[in-house]
Amino acid sequence: MLKGISPLISPELLATLCRMGHGEEIVFADAHYPVHQFGQRVLRADGLQIPALLDAILPLLELDSYDDAPVMMMEVVEGDSPDPAVEASYTSAINAHQANVPAIRKIERFAFYERTKQAHAIVATGDTAKYANIILKKGVTPTAT
Repeated sequence: MLKGISPLISPELLATLCRMGHGEEIVFADAHYPVHQFGQRVLRADGLQIPALLDAILPLLELDSYDDAPVMMMEVVEGDSPDPAVEASYTSAINAHQANVPAIRKIERFAFYERTKQAHAIVATGDTAKYANIILKKGVTPTAT
């Protein structure tokens, strides 16, 4: 156990966040997402909900301030209805830890899949909410002044 590090963050996830360079992306996938189809580096976070993980990692991970969309979610497929509480919980976690982050960008389902293939890692969670998948782009960690 480390002081100041949430127990929700596994050693593997902590090491992965540390290894990521600026501009690299990490996907937090819901329990329905075909993680092994799209990623070679899959971390397990079974039983954990994405909002709790975001709240745990965002104090450690700077989002990319040079990108106009450092946070992305899958666009809802026509005919489906999303739960607005999902995006609201993500926005709340983001705003609690970082300032001036642009609104979450929605990207088409298959474009999201393609983006996942290029991600640094995918975290397979136990979240069962529909359209709960989210991509975060790592930024440059600010230096203390």
